[in-house]
Amino acid sequence: MTGNQSTRLILVVEDSMDDYAAMQRAFTKAGLINPIVHCQLGEEALDYLFARNRFKDRGELPALILLDLNLPGIDGFEVLKQVKGDPELRRIPVIVLTTSSDERDIARCYLSGANTYVCKPVDLSGLIRAVGELKQYWFEIAVLPRGNEA
Repeated sequence: MTGNQSTRLILVVEDSMDDYAAMQRAFTKAGLINPIVHCQLGEEALDYLFARNRFKDRGELPALILLDLNLPGIDGFEVLKQVKGDPELRRIPVIVLTTSSDERDIARCYLSGANTYVCKPVDLSGLIRAVGELKQYWFEIAVLPRGNEA
């Protein structure tokens, strides 16, 4: 591990407040204490990532993005496409966290540059276990690029 990865920002793109609340509980139970920015819409996430509109003074980029696919308006596929198509943003790992287990969605996400594809567990204990494993891999084993460095 390089540096203190628990201070690295995570962007969570999730339209369901119930799912986001469950994710927050899972983060706490798994000991994931990183600061989190939550966006409910794809458009909002893109505004945040590209420092537009109300996020023009955004500050550091996230070290990791947790992305739901089924978002109203601009969906997760488009968010992923724009993130991975941008020279500055494409280095940020994107974990797709979705209810879809459709093989076409999985293939499409990996072809678009997703780093990991996780089907959302159906219960809190499964979500806690999944978040714990994601935490272990992405914040204890993998070395992530620093915030706004090229």
